[in-house]
Amino acid sequence: MLSEKDRELIARKGISEEKLNEEFEQFKTGFPFLKLEAAASAGKGIYLPTDEERDSYIKTWQEYKAAGHRIVKFVPASGAASRMFKNMFAFLNGDHDEPQTDFEKEFFAGIKKFAFHKELCDKCKQNNGKSLKEMLEAGQYKAIVANMLNGEGLNYGQLPKGLLLFHSYPDGPRTPMEEHLVEAALYASSNGEAHVHFTVSHEHMGLFKKKVAEKVEKYEKEYGVKYDITFSEQKPSTDTVAVNPDNTPFRNDDGTLLFRPGGHGALIENLNEIDADVVFIKNIDNVVPDRLKADTVTYKQLIAGVLVSLQKKIFNYLRILDSGEYNHERLEEIIRFVQHDLCCRKPDIKDLEDADLVIYLRKKLNRPIRVCGMVKNVGEPGGGPFLTYNQDGTISLQILESSQIDQNNEEYVKMFKQGTHFNPVDLVCATKDYKGKAFNLPDYVDKKTGFISSKSKNGRELKALELPGLWNGAMSDWNTVFVEVPLSTFNPVKTVNDLLRDQHQ
Repeated sequence: MLSEKDRELIARKGISEEKLNEEFEQFKTGFPFLKLEAAASAGKGIYLPTDEERDSYIKTWQEYKAAGHRIVKFVPASGAASRMFKNMFAFLNGDHDEPQTDFEKEFFAGIKKFAFHKELCDKCKQNNGKSLKEMLEAGQYKAIVANMLNGEGLNYGQLPKGLLLFHSYPDGPRTPMEEHLVEAALYASSNGEAHVHFTVSHEHMGLFKKKVAEKVEKYEKEYGVKYDITFSEQKPSTDTVAVNPDNTPFRNDDGTLLFRPGGHGALIENLNEIDADVVFIKNIDNVVPDRLKADTVTYKQLIAGVLVSLQKKIFNYLRILDSGEYNHERLEEIIRFVQHDLCCRKPDIKDLEDADLVIYLRKKLNRPIRVCGMVKNVGEPGGGPFLTYNQDGTISLQILESSQIDQNNEEYVKMFKQGTHFNPVDLVCATKDYKGKAFNLPDYVDKKTGFISSKSKNGRELKALELPGLWNGAMSDWNTVFVEVPLSTFNPVKTVNDLLRDQHQ
């Protein structure tokens, strides 16, 4: 039963009682696992362009940009950096005073290589009256880590990942936020403008805006562009309710229901509000210094060229279908395009009469499009590309996480483990129809692809509901194409020691 307090809370968040009841029900029923046909691979769902084709697609993209279309770079940046420093928090709160684990030893051995080295040294002088070098010599390891993580120091334990110093340059270190501004100028600008949208958590919004305002002018001068930078927060209405292990509502100490952010899938609402012809999506921490950006720029242009080429054909076919001026031969041509170029198959398509065929083809063509870069699998944790059965019986390309796969199905587990490619979150999207009208993106979410995870709060176990992921179930009913891109375009920073890798030096 909902109390008056509960009703006030959900009204404030913009959550309906109907939605809340649906969520409680989902905890009881769980989510169905997906039916897989195969892991996508080279030539079977993953396109490997030749050098000649790559150059041609890049030219197509440059022509598209020159025509003055509105392009936006969408960067999910609400992640706090706390997980990056999990090992260093453990050291700070642990029993030993000197580095013992391999991780701790690597951190202190490489400390001079971090882009935040000078700022950390300054904090050590300010708070401890000694330089970083002097503190290392005195064995004050924990004090150094405290200066990095805590509020009186750099406060890196609480800041958003996008505002940490990642890379060193002669004119001063750069944050990932700045690297994304540079990238936007290099491949996503048109009409001398670069539009960048950051999704930021509520508590970091003021600081993020302040840091962006401090840096914009520098990069406008350097790259000869004008930036249009916008921000949004994950909507409270996308928060999901938590339950106890027995599926009864989890309540806070004051008796109110506990709501948690619904994961990155909630950002489909933010993406839905972006007015753009083309949107690039890439995680905040997947950036490299300028000396390594060439591949990133090349392959971003390639996948964008593939996108606008496909879109041109799709729009042409939709005009033909809507005009009624087609014959069976033309329908056969469109079927081949949907099956071959868009990798969407309907096993019983031969049973359809022409009138039904037109309805089917129109439905499959008239929806948002995404082209996703895929890298070779090198054992990183995360999702992968698959050929998957949809609820309407068709088979299409999807990006799946391990939680969406039945771990008791040996064949599926083998597919997942032996998959040749990995999803680096490297997407370019088109979200308008051929008449220039924006699609309503929440209509294309497969709500049955959420999942339930185990969490805890104040030592109490709970079950949390994760919405269909932004590039998983939230884009399930999009036209999806996978293109192989080199591993050099994928350099995420999951732990602070990742910044010691050559790609971040």
